[in-house]
Amino acid sequence: MIKNITNVRGITCWGAHSGVKSMKRDLAIIFSKVPASAAAVFTQNAVVAAPITVTKKHIANGIAQAIVVNAGNANAATGKQGMEGAEAMSQCLADELKIDNELVLVASTGIIGVKFPTTEIVNGIRENVKNLTSRSNAGSFAANAILTTDTFAKEGFVEFEVDGRVINMGGIAKGSGMIHPNMATMLAFIVTDIAIDPGLLKIAVKEIVDKTFNMITVDGDTSTNDMVIVLANGLAQNEMIKSKKDAAYAIFEKHLEEMMVHLAQLIVSDGEGASKFIEYEIVNAPNEAYARQMIRKISDSSLVKTAMFGRDPNWGRIISAAGNAGLPFDYEKVDLYIGTEQKSIQVLERGTPLEFDTNYIKKLLRESHLKIVLDLHNGKAKSKGWGTDLTTDYVLFNSVYTT
Repeated sequence: MIKNITNVRGITCWGAHSGVKSMKRDLAIIFSKVPASAAAVFTQNAVVAAPITVTKKHIANGIAQAIVVNAGNANAATGKQGMEGAEAMSQCLADELKIDNELVLVASTGIIGVKFPTTEIVNGIRENVKNLTSRSNAGSFAANAILTTDTFAKEGFVEFEVDGRVINMGGIAKGSGMIHPNMATMLAFIVTDIAIDPGLLKIAVKEIVDKTFNMITVDGDTSTNDMVIVLANGLAQNEMIKSKKDAAYAIFEKHLEEMMVHLAQLIVSDGEGASKFIEYEIVNAPNEAYARQMIRKISDSSLVKTAMFGRDPNWGRIISAAGNAGLPFDYEKVDLYIGTEQKSIQVLERGTPLEFDTNYIKKLLRESHLKIVLDLHNGKAKSKGWGTDLTTDYVLFNSVYTT
């Protein structure tokens, strides 16, 4: 049996249909039987959905015990009524679980600017709390209940050892369109039974999100509802991790990054209308922040993405995007490779164009997973990012999204 978030000690969950979406699961609840260290990262959009405001307030002390998520309505740009709805979701779940309201975190996803269906969602919470369980199917139900335009549920699980204790970590995520660095229309919820100080968990989550979820893009639009939440309830009973210097911290950090990379890549692979998953790698850069900024610029270039869609090895678009990243950049030092993970063709060497078989590269670019590598020969840092192509299907889908 495939393991998921229900295999984390003390975690129960459920996913159900509350009536917001037609005949589909649209309400997810995740509950830890004990309060957990909690950390989150949120959208940087200036338009912030009501659940973001509520969750920021509740997670400020670094402790949480439950998460409730609705799909089908973003509860963004909904005014006082929407804020009251987000608060009602939190209070209802707290009452049903008999825990403090401040221990409940709230998330929403769906269409922006539509009146929030508070009654349906609150009734759905009341009806489904009794179904919370650690059965494996409940984890899949929860993963499916947070989807909007996604075509498949996104789940992950990893198991590792710390201090002789087996640590479990599971995650679910959603995201398909409005995906852009600095969070996107994406939600990710990761639970683990490791014991870690809340302040240290906050540092870890921020640093790793910058290397994972903040390195993906589909269409360049950052949403109003983005959040990544991590709960660590300590039920593995390892010695509390309190410092980055603890040997256990490096192990935890490694596996949390592994989980976030996995979920982030699943989001990109499900990009709206996308036909290509593209990995971008920059090596030998001055520093990691430099490499990330350049990748973000290249991966979000409409000209680069359309070239990949058209299987056009127009490498000049890639170099041009790199030059537009707002960074000191000497293209005459750059090597550039285009192709797949298994086979890449060098098209540029130290800024000089190389002869290559155009038809052969076009054949490589038919593959669904592509890779573009820039070697800057200007340092020792490196970074990776992930994006999609830009297709006619994306334009058609989003031209009629609300109708």
